[in-house]
Parts: sequence; C-alpha cells; structure tokens
Amino acid sequence: MTLSKSKRLSAVLFSLALGASSAAKATVVEVQTVLGNFQVNLFDQTTPETVENFLSYVNSGSYANTVVHRTQPNFVMQSGGFSYNNSFPPSSIQVGAPVVNEPIYSNVRGTIAMAKLGGNPNSATSQWFINVNNNASNLDVQNGGFTVFGQVIGDGMDIVDAITNTPNFNFGGAFTTIPLRDYTSADQNAGTVPTDSNLVMVTDVVVVDATVVTDTNLSPVRNTLLDTSDDSEGDSDSGGSMGALLVSLLGMFVIRRRFTKA
Repeated sequence: MTLSKSKRLSAVLFSLALGASSAAKATVVEVQTVLGNFQVNLFDQTTPETVENFLSYVNSGSYANTVVHRTQPNFVMQSGGFSYNNSFPPSSIQVGAPVVNEPIYSNVRGTIAMAKLGGNPNSATSQWFINVNNNASNLDVQNGGFTVFGQVIGDGMDIVDAITNTPNFNFGGAFTTIPLRDYTSADQNAGTVPTDSNLVMVTDVVVVDATVVTDTNLSPVRNTLLDTSDDSEGDSDSGGSMGALLVSLLGMFVIRRRFTKA
C-alpha cells in the first residue's frame, strides 16, 4: 500500500519535528591544565555554529599543549591560540574558517566565549576566553557582542581564578599579560627564557559527556544589551526553535488540507 503525496509529506514533517527535539545534546568538555582541570557545559542548541567550531578543535586535538597566553584579573582568562613547541614565545596553532557570531548570552562571570578580531563580529576561530568577572556592559555590545557558548560548572571557577591570579608578564605582541609560574621580574630582566615549567599549559580539552540531557541547573543569562530581536527565544539547551518551526509547518499543512477538503 502506497502513501499519497500529502500523507508522505505529513510523515516527513512529523519525523523532522521529532528528530529536532530528540537530537539535542549538551556536551560537557574538560579543560585540563597544569594547575587543575575544570569542566564546561556547552550550549549546543542555542549557539550551534560556535559549539561545532569549538568541538572541531577539541576533536582534532588542536588544543593539546596550548597555553593560557592572557590573563587579566577581574576580566578574562584566554587560551586556544598558541602552542608550546620547546621554544618561546609559543607559536600560533593552525586555524580553520571563522565562525558566524551568535551573541545570545551575556558575558557574565563563569561563561566561556570566543575571541575575535576587532571590528569583525564574524572572525572567531580557535581562541576562547573565560569571563572571570561580569563583563556584560562591555563585551555584550562590543564588536557585535562576544559569543558566549558555554558555562563553567561545579567548582571549576576555583581553577580559573587560580590561573588568573598567577603573575603575568609582558613579552609583547600577543603575550603582554601572559601568566608564568615560578618566574620573577628578576628572571625576565636577566633574559631567562620561560619554558613549559613556567607556562600555564592546557594539556588538552576533551569531551567528557555528550548525553542528551542538559544540566538543568544552568540558567544562562540572556544578552539584553544587544539588539537580538531576530534570535529565537527559549531556554538554553532545549533545541526547541527548530522543532517548533517544523511542528508549526506540519500544523499549517494539516489546516490547509482541511480547508482544501471543505
């Protein structure tokens, strides 16, 4: 028995609607550093392009042996752009195409966001940073808003704070506030070259949980300072916007059939 064309279309729309709601994932990654590890819950469904971009670097191993190259107390801790290969300063990692900006959430303390080039909202590649303070008034509106795509969970901010409070030094370029361990101004003045024993190394970033159910305790703050009227509303990881659209299309199709029959 064959389905009519209209019934087949109804079945396809219904299947797509179910798939959109059941395919939601809430990836949790662990950032492993020499000063301890911390975990981040990614917002897969509401910032999908950014999460996919970030995970492409995670899954390729690009973040292994990278360094925290920037720390500013009461502002940010930044990494993801440079790796240590037994020489200082660290070298840039290979990056892919830039990702589209998704400034849905606010840059409050404990969130992870993508770094990008000045004057180009859609220029983020591999570099990420953790907000160690509430930077909403600045970063939510600057350069089209910085894309927050996850949140540090558990006691992970204790590790982030420890890294951020590590003394930083100015070596110019991208390393004007690079944190160094067991290193002093006297060492720098003497021309002592930092090694991996001094750098805050990110030994790896790995996926530790990719289950469907999101951490329901998370309540990410929306970016209300930037005009995001075109963005869909909804909770952080529901993945509901696509599902709602498909269900609406299905409903419109059914209603149209009823009117056609009448």
